[in-house]
Formats: sequence, structure tokens, C-alpha cells
Amino acid sequence: MKQMMKDTFVIFMITLISGLLLGGVYEITKAPIAQQEARRKNEACQNVFSDAATFTALETEKEEGKAAAEVEGAYEALAADGSLLGYVVEIVTHEGYNGDIQFSVGIRLDGTVNGISLLSIAETPGLGMQAEDVIQPQFEGKTASVFESTKTGAVAEHQIDAISGATITTNAIVEGVNTGVAYFQTQLLGGGQ
Repeated sequence: MKQMMKDTFVIFMITLISGLLLGGVYEITKAPIAQQEARRKNEACQNVFSDAATFTALETEKEEGKAAAEVEGAYEALAADGSLLGYVVEIVTHEGYNGDIQFSVGIRLDGTVNGISLLSIAETPGLGMQAEDVIQPQFEGKTASVFESTKTGAVAEHQIDAISGATITTNAIVEGVNTGVAYFQTQLLGGGQ
């Protein structure tokens, strides 16, 4: 009985010390991690709105439930003189082949998609990971209320060529862009803030 109490005390002390050390490491690394995340998001905003001088975060409401793609945040893209150029909408899509894909969509006030910038993607190497090189450039300068992917070659403004062998990744990104465009049209452009 004494040995069991001693062993329990030792395990309790090890757990307590480990928990305190882990909490200390978290406190030390929390601020640098937040700074890196903010820098990464700012770079993504700059990638889709290179002519913007600053980005102002807007309040976005998270919707209950888990849709195929969700808006995680939105930013005003402002010129050096403070005039509004458009918006950057941060999207996470849950329909990627290997999980979530997170990216930003830049949309000008006239509805033109300025571009997309991938923040987080973990798709199949050699196929879905080509999204940055193959899909990303296809959205630049296009205007559409709804985009669609095609396997036969894009012939219209609203069509995006699918990555051969990575249709799921392509569809997930296209659906995410459509979510961003819809959010722009209903919440941002109409002043739904």
C-alpha cells in the first residue's frame, strides 16, 4: 500500500512538472507564433492585392455547421491614399483530397478576382500540390459570379482547367473561390457588415 501511494505521488509530481513546463513553453512561444501567423496572412493579402498599401481586418461571423467551404476572415485592401481597392476574403475548404485547404481570394470592387494565394495545403505530392502553379494563375483577372472546373479545357471566363489527376483538389479550390465571391457580393459589396 505504501509503495502504491509512493508511486502515485511520483507519477503525480511528474505530471504536474510536465504540465507546468508545457504551459511555460506555450506562454513563451504564443506571441512569436501569433506574429508569424499575422505575417503569413499579410503576405497572402499582398500576394492577391500587390497594389494595396494596407489591409484592415473586418469582423466576420462564423456560421454554425460545417459547409464545404467557409469564410475565415475578410480584409479591406486600401491604397496608399486610404481609398478602398477591394477585399481579401480568407477561405477554408474542407473538401480537399487530404484535408482542409486554406487560401485568400482578392476581389476588386468591380467583382474581378485579383488572384488567390494558398496559405495551407496538404494534397497529394505531384498532383494536388500543383495547385499553386496550375490553378492559382487561372483566377487572376477573371470576373464571374460562379466559377466551374472543367477537364476539357477552359473556353469561358468562368471556367478553370482542372489539374489532371487532382480533380478533387481543383473542385475544392473552385468551390472555395465561389464561397469567397458569394461572400463579397452579399456581405462586403452590399455593406452587410
